[in-house]
Amino acid sequence: MTPKQILDWFSESLMHDQTILSAQECELLANLLRRAETVASGDFANQQGARMVIASAVGETVAQRAFAVLGESIVERILENNPASADDLNVSPKSPEPPGAPMPPRDPEPPGTSVPHPKPPQHKPPHRKPERPSSPEPPGEPMRSPEPPGHAKSTAVISETGLQAKQRRASLRAQCVILDEFLSPQELEKLTCFALEREAQFTASEIVSPTSERGVINYEHRRSRVLTDMGQYEELLVGRIKMVLPQVLDKLEMEEFVIAGVETQITASNDGDFFRFHSDNASERVAARHLTFVYFFHREPRRFEGGELRIHDARLAEGRYISAGSYQTIVPQQNQIVFFPCELLHEIAPVRCPSRAFADSRFTLNGWLRQ
Repeated sequence: MTPKQILDWFSESLMHDQTILSAQECELLANLLRRAETVASGDFANQQGARMVIASAVGETVAQRAFAVLGESIVERILENNPASADDLNVSPKSPEPPGAPMPPRDPEPPGTSVPHPKPPQHKPPHRKPERPSSPEPPGEPMRSPEPPGHAKSTAVISETGLQAKQRRASLRAQCVILDEFLSPQELEKLTCFALEREAQFTASEIVSPTSERGVINYEHRRSRVLTDMGQYEELLVGRIKMVLPQVLDKLEMEEFVIAGVETQITASNDGDFFRFHSDNASERVAARHLTFVYFFHREPRRFEGGELRIHDARLAEGRYISAGSYQTIVPQQNQIVFFPCELLHEIAPVRCPSRAFADSRFTLNGWLRQ
């Protein structure tokens, strides 16, 4: 069987597997292709260009889903055929890695921004199931001398890290990894409905206080509403994050780590809401947070403006990190996810939402991976 025959057979098999591409998605793609050909009628170059763009987007999604399905199957077959390898790798044949965290594929890239493949570690620690806290800790610690949102370049001392045992660098460079089209259209729609149907369960956002064992509400530092009961969507998002995590860490120049815990929440930001400068592991209570993720979504059509995520360059001064006066700006985009180290200083610019309707809010599914 030639390589082309193998690929053709593999593609045909995927087309009939609705866990890879549902019947509704196939119909949507067929309509999209017909529409593109109609619009570019008579222009072969434009037709081919449209097909290539659609094929590229579909290929990334299919590759991601296919590997999630096939990865577990391949591992199971290897362990069944060679039980001794399970002992060598400290992996039990009866407890394979969950589908949400397969080894990264070598050829297809994950959805969104292309990132380089990481170099595999000499020894990968055995998988440990994350311990889900009953409710996530509120992020950050209020800055000592806050400046109004939108005046970042003249900021004073922002945050003091809680990782005292860890050697701190003299400066922190603002960096992040952005992936587009992170969930399928159907998953995005269901997540949006999930959030909108639970408006009554959202509560005022809190911050970590250095003088209190519990989070406190401080409208001078943060204003928004959060939902901590994520239901099935925590497992969905964390599973996808695990799939791209090696590439994300490689891009951020961070070492691989064992996930000791996960915190997630949905944040709704409406007219005038904001979050001033902070870092996500700035007190001992949240010092184990290692990687922050922010997934953007909203109802269509979008009815808010602002709410940009700003990640700051920082320097160490008198034992505290302060803004160096420059930052990266990430404008919220539908179905996009952003990753960055928890110690980085960041803020959420004020949101403008004229209708003030909850459904028109800027939504994020955000959280932290603990180590």
